[in-house]
This record gives sequence, C-alpha cells and structure tokens, in this order.
Amino acid sequence: MAAFSLLPSAHIAPKPTLHFIKASTSDLPKTSPSPPSTKPQLPSLKPHYNIREEARLHNAATVTTNHPRFSAKYVPFTSITDPSSSDESYSLDEIVYRSQSGSLLDVQHDMSALKHFDGAYWRNLFDSRVGKTTWPFGSGVWSKKEWVLPEIDDDDIISAFEGNSNLFWAERYGKDFLGMNDLWVKHCGISHTGSFKDLGMTVLVSQVNRLRKMNKPVVGVGCASTGDTSAALSAYCAAAGIPSLVFLPANRISMAQLVQPIANGAFVLSIDTDFDGCMQLIREVTAELPIYLANSLNSLRLEGQKTAAIEILQQFDWEVPDWVIVPGGNLGNIYAFYKGFSMCKELGLVDKIPRLVCAQAANANPLYLYFKSGWKDFQPVKAKTTFASAIQIGDPVSIDRAVYALKNSNGIVEEATEEELMDAMAQADSTGMFTCPHTGVALTALNKLRRSGVIGPTDRTVVVSTAHGLKFTQSKIDYHSKNIKDMACRLANPPVQVTADFGSVMDVLKKYLLSKSH
Repeated sequence: MAAFSLLPSAHIAPKPTLHFIKASTSDLPKTSPSPPSTKPQLPSLKPHYNIREEARLHNAATVTTNHPRFSAKYVPFTSITDPSSSDESYSLDEIVYRSQSGSLLDVQHDMSALKHFDGAYWRNLFDSRVGKTTWPFGSGVWSKKEWVLPEIDDDDIISAFEGNSNLFWAERYGKDFLGMNDLWVKHCGISHTGSFKDLGMTVLVSQVNRLRKMNKPVVGVGCASTGDTSAALSAYCAAAGIPSLVFLPANRISMAQLVQPIANGAFVLSIDTDFDGCMQLIREVTAELPIYLANSLNSLRLEGQKTAAIEILQQFDWEVPDWVIVPGGNLGNIYAFYKGFSMCKELGLVDKIPRLVCAQAANANPLYLYFKSGWKDFQPVKAKTTFASAIQIGDPVSIDRAVYALKNSNGIVEEATEEELMDAMAQADSTGMFTCPHTGVALTALNKLRRSGVIGPTDRTVVVSTAHGLKFTQSKIDYHSKNIKDMACRLANPPVQVTADFGSVMDVLKKYLLSKSH
C-alpha cells in the first residue's frame, strides 16, 4: 500500500471509564432469598446505563475459565473445496482480500470448539436471544455472534438490530397461482436500509471499527454498488462515525437507492460505467489508499448474510424447508445461504439442508448459462439493462462460491426475462405483497420449476425477497402506467379517470363490482 498521511488515530475514542459502578442484582451470585421487608419501597438508586454499558458490566461479571475459545480466520476459498491444497491462513485483524494465488478468501470457524456444545445447546441459545434488547443479541446477526465474529468485543459492534425479518406465509399467492400450500417469502428487505445487505454490513463495519481502534491504517470504507450495498455501507459507517466512499454507475440505479448514501453522508462518485467497471476502479483505489474494501469480494459480509439461513430454520422451529430460492447477481448470497444451512447441519441443529435455487435475470445470466452447459464453460457476459438492477452483473466475483454451494445442495439455476420478472412482481403485489424486481426474478424461477414439476405442490418452499419494494417504485409506476417499451404489462392496474359527478362514479363502480362478482 502506498504511503498515506491520514491515519485513523485521530478518530479513535478511548473506551469510557465508569467510576463507582454498582452492579445490578442479575450480575451477582445467586443466594437464598431474604424475607420480605416491611419497610416502604424507595426509588431505585441504580445508575441509568445504556445497553452497551450494561453489556460491558455483564461481561466483566461473567468471565469463565472453562469455556472453549471460539475463533475464526481467513483461509483461501480453494482450501474449503480442497482442504489439502493450502495451509495458508490470516487473522481477521489483517487487511487482506485475496490469497497469495489470487483466490477469494473464506472465513473458517474453529468447528471443533463449536462442537464442544451439541445442537440442542445452540438451538436453545439462539432461541433465547430472539426479541430481546440485550446488546448486541437483539440483532438477528449478533444473536449468532459465536458463529459470525466470535472474537470481536461487544463494544466494537455497530448494529441497528438488523435481521429477525419476517417470514411470510404467501397463502393466496401460492394457492391461486401455483397450487401450493406451503409457500413462504423471507422478507430480508424489511430491514434498516431496506435490503439484505444490512446483514453483512453490520459485520464488516464492526470489524473495521475494531481495526481502527487497533490503529490499523483504515481511514474510510469504500464500495462499488448497484444501490443496496452503498445504502447499507453508508448507514453503518454513519452510525460508527467512519467515512464512507461509494462508486455508483451513472444513471443505472433508482433515485430511492441513490438518495440513501447521500442522506447518510457518504462521498458518492457517479461514474460513467457499469457495475463491473465501478468494481474494477474501487479495487484499484483500495490497493493504493487506506480505504477498506466493502464489496462481497470481502468474505466478512457473507458471515452476516448466512444468518438469514439460520433464521429461516429458527422460524420453522428448526424444521428444514425443501427449497430456498435466492436471486443472484454477484453471487455471494447464494453461498452465504449454503454456508448458514451447512453449519447448522454440521453442528447438529438439523439433519439436512434444503435444495438451493439461484435465480438470475436473463439480461445478466452468466451463472445460468454455466449451469446449462453442465458446469463446463463459464464465460462472463456483458450485462444488459434489467429492472432487477442490483443483480445486473455480468462478471460475478463469487462465481466459484456459487457453484460450490449449488453442487453441494443439489441446486438449480433459473432465469427470468424482463417481462416475466415484472409480471411476477405485479402478480405477487396483487396478493398483498409489495416486492422488488429481484423478488420477481425469484418468483419467476419458482413458477417455472413448479410448472415443470420439479417443485411439488406440497413442497415447503422459501423465496428470499432481497429488498423492499419501496426502493423500486418507479418501475412499478412505469408498469402500471403501461409505460415500458415492448412490454404488454398485462397485469397493469392504472387508476380510472372519472368526472366529478355521482352518476359517473356509480356507473364506473357498478361495472367494476360486476366484473368482480363472476
């Protein structure tokens, strides 16, 4: 890395010192109860600590000596697929993105330490933390802290209590359009910044916060983005007081996505290229400046994203669904889901994993083409414009990760044309959802696999909705206005223009109600 004069030490605040701390009764050893007092009850004199301070006090009072030390490290992804290929590894406190051979890295946990406890222990532990405000376990990510970043101090964590997102029984959509009775949608878009990217960004920014406190040369955090990554990065960096830098492809993302990093104070560069061009530039910049790379090339984010898979199992009371369908662009998320399910199986929480489906837009479908070739010939593609803009990626960084996940889950890859994905989105919305175009891609994959009989009518199936529909309102406006070139928009529902008199309104309403009575 080239020399750079700005160092983060000026940004590093020392841990606050608390004087005259009085521990709460929950921190003290259990003793026999005292007889009830007959004296009047006085107001509590306990200091009003915030939840970080309470966690700090609790941790100081509950240090154990016989607890196994959980740990994790970076290893080349090739050593995951072939354990004999390399003994190379790095501390998570090192700033490194690729192995010596250029391979992607993966976070490898000390599974022997985790196996010190059985599956029932982990199920009960994770379940006990749901719905609480205890720092940091109120987060759906950090409630699995031992499986994510086991060595990070709770004080270094930057969290908006992300995760714990809704798993929605899509009763009417499944029954009326697919003949299914056990269809579910995992609404990862019901999150702090409106997409699943929050799950990974809380992990990455927390680790950066730790590195800065260790005086590592990190001045800011940067990413290339098609929208959602920049929104998550800028929000978590703003919460931590860390500068964020965003490279966006000019005129290729929605205004709702663009305004998020701007509102959160990110330094935004709008660059006349596509996502792949932005990705190349940010990699070159982070090699020269003390800017930490936040794209999914960085495997820390996948540690947070994998918790959505664990959460699905939790929400089904640790029963494993038959299918999980995930939209795919840069392809880190399909691997993250596989990793979450696989860890649960290896550590005894469940006895199998679901079959995975990766759904791609036909305008950006290199994984689909690779799958159709029998995994024989991968070729990047020049991504064309798609309404599913967050997956408009022709040269995915995580191609090897995705292939590994699909091969090991007996997985499938499907695609959706622009008309198919927009119709699927509109159809889902007509049953009470409000989905993003990427969810339309996943729903199209489900439709195709259901029609071909690959997915059965009683198969428990989860469609992962990766972002909130409110981030893509313009695409919905254009669809329902029938304002999309070369698209029929067959499910459009435009408003009806009526003159302001009772008779005209009654005529229109009678016609509408008559159409609904058949």
